[in-house]
Amino acid sequence: MNTTDHITLSQLQQLVRQSIENALPLPVWVSAEVSDLKVNRSGHCYLELIEKGDNDAIPRAKASAVVWRNRWEALAVWFASSTGAPLSVGMKVLVRVSPSYHELYGFSLVISDIDPTYTLGDMQAQRQQTIDALRADGVWDMNRECVMPTVCQRLAVVSSATAAGYRDFCNELGAYSYRFDVTLFEAVVQGHGAEESITAALSAVAERCEEFDAVVIIRGGGSTTDLACFNSYLVCSYIAQFPLPVVTGIGHDKDQSVADMVAHTALKTPTAVADFFVSQAAEVDARLGELDHLLRVAVDNALSAEQTRLTVVSHATSEGCARVARDVEVRLQTLGERLAMMSREVFMHQGERLERYDEGLRNATAVLVERCAAQLDSLSGVVAANDPERILAHGFSIVRVGGAALRSVTDATIGEVAEVRLADGTMNVKITDIWKKS
Repeated sequence: MNTTDHITLSQLQQLVRQSIENALPLPVWVSAEVSDLKVNRSGHCYLELIEKGDNDAIPRAKASAVVWRNRWEALAVWFASSTGAPLSVGMKVLVRVSPSYHELYGFSLVISDIDPTYTLGDMQAQRQQTIDALRADGVWDMNRECVMPTVCQRLAVVSSATAAGYRDFCNELGAYSYRFDVTLFEAVVQGHGAEESITAALSAVAERCEEFDAVVIIRGGGSTTDLACFNSYLVCSYIAQFPLPVVTGIGHDKDQSVADMVAHTALKTPTAVADFFVSQAAEVDARLGELDHLLRVAVDNALSAEQTRLTVVSHATSEGCARVARDVEVRLQTLGERLAMMSREVFMHQGERLERYDEGLRNATAVLVERCAAQLDSLSGVVAANDPERILAHGFSIVRVGGAALRSVTDATIGEVAEVRLADGTMNVKITDIWKKS
C-alpha cells in the first residue's frame, strides 16, 4: 500500500459529519424517553435519550442530546407551565432535533423545540393501559372488598418524611383527643424512582400486616405529571391486592389517579384522610355516649316505676311481691339484652378481626411447635452421637489423676497412679514413662 494513500482521523470524521448533516431534511421531530438530564453551570442542558425495546432492560437506541442555554431557558419554562412539572428523567418526549457530529465529542442531537402535549398524551395512554390491565387481571375491586375496621387507630403511612402533606396529616390527627399510632414507611412519592420506592414501602408494611388497621398513602399537592407513579401498573397492582384497606390522599384537584380508583377509600388531601379517621373515632364515641345515656335513663325509669309498684303492693300477699320481683327481673333482662345488641353492633368488626388474628396465631404456633420439635430431634441425635458411653464402647478411654481428667501428657508425672476408665470397667495403672508428640 502506498503510504500516501490515506486520510487523517480528522478528515474521516469530517466526512462522517458531512454525511450525517446532509442525510436528512433538518431538523426532524423525534420521540424518545429521557434517561438522564443535567444542567451545567453555563446553563446548557445535557440529556440522554433512549428508545426502549421489547425488553425494557435493553434499549433499542440511545443518543446524547443538548439544549443550548439560549433555548433551554425558554423551553424549560414553556414545558413546565404546559405540563405542570419540569422536564425530568423517565418522561417520554417529542423533541425537534438536528443531528450533529463533532470531531472530539462524537454524535449528538441538538434540541431546538419540545412538544408538551405529547408527554401529557403518553401519560394518559399509560393510565388507560394500567386500568385495562388491572381489570383483565381481575384485581380491580379487591382492595375495596377488604373490611374497614369501625375504628382505625394503628396506621401505616407511606409518604416522604419531609412532605408538607405528611406534616398536615400528623398535625390534624394530633389536634384531637383520640389516640392514633402512626408508623411512617418512608418513600419517594413523585419523580424518578418513585414506583420502586412506593412498592418497597408497601412490601415492608405487608411484612408487618398484623400490626396495622389500614394503610395510608399521602403526598400533598402536585401537578398532573407528578401523578405518573400513581398511574403505573406496578404501584396500582400492589395497592389493589394489598391485604389491608388502603386510603389515599394524594392531593390533586383535577385528575383522579388509578391508585385512587383501586384503593379502598380515596380522599383529596392528607388532611381529609386524617379527618376521615377522626370522624370514625368520633362517631363511635358518640354512639357509645348515646348508649350510656339510654342505659342510665332506662335503669332510672325502671327503678322509679318498680319503686312505685312496690309501694302500692307493700301490704299485698307474698305471692304479689314475688310477681313484682319477677317483673323487675324481666325488665332488667330486656335492658341488658338491648345493651348487648347495641354494643355488639359497634364492636362486630373488631371481633371479626380478633378471630382472624386468633386463627393466624394458632397456625403460627403450630408451625413453631413443629419446627421446635424437629430441632429437638436433631439435637437429640447430636447428643446421642456424643454420649461418653458410646465413645468408650469404640475403644476409647478416660484417664484421671487425682480425680481430674488428663488432657495433656504435660499434666502427668512419672510414678503417679492413674485411673483408666473403659467401657466395661475401671483400672489403676502406674505411670512409668511419658512420650510427648513432637
